[in-house]
Amino acid sequence: MQWQRQQDRYQVRVDVDVAVLLSFALVSQGSVTPQGLVPQAFQEERPGGVRAVELGEDSIRLNDGRTVPRPAGVQDTASQFAELSHRFATGQDALEVGHSVQLWLARPGGVDLWVYDVTEKVVLQTPELGPVEAYHVAPRPLDKPRGDITAEMWFAPSLQYLPVKVRMRKGDEAWLELTVRQIEQGGEPTPVPPGVQPEAPGPAPGPKI
Repeated sequence: MQWQRQQDRYQVRVDVDVAVLLSFALVSQGSVTPQGLVPQAFQEERPGGVRAVELGEDSIRLNDGRTVPRPAGVQDTASQFAELSHRFATGQDALEVGHSVQLWLARPGGVDLWVYDVTEKVVLQTPELGPVEAYHVAPRPLDKPRGDITAEMWFAPSLQYLPVKVRMRKGDEAWLELTVRQIEQGGEPTPVPPGVQPEAPGPAPGPKI
């Protein structure tokens, strides 16, 4: 997962490559404002092709050419990771067990309002950073889902509120689980001792996980 920013422009890219079993990339591009990220283009890059979403000022063009209204604060599948980190870090949303966050997501097939629940606080054992305290954030099922893939996230306050684990599900089965190995700032690995909380960043030049 790579987050890049140049002045008021950003790109979030999530790359997954598991040998011959699975490979895809999620790419979000847009602008950075004091209120958060404003996505303008999103792509799902898969071996079978590319699916895209264009996010205009007032409307969203889906992969099949349909146009729908743009909700306020809408994100996409890739930008949501950085946007939620920013919201938790700045206190716009509380990263506390029992709290819920609402987030409009634009995906190639449509736009839906998702609700994420902060379900528990746990200590994760990471390969290189050791034990890390994190909050589990899980989506509620949609009434009319557009596909069966969802993402659960674990955000760590001591690591700039970044997601240190992401579990992508396909239906009721665990499909893929990603766990942080290191965090790089400006291309160099940055060790962050467990329990030490650095200054919470806004949407700024950010990390590669």
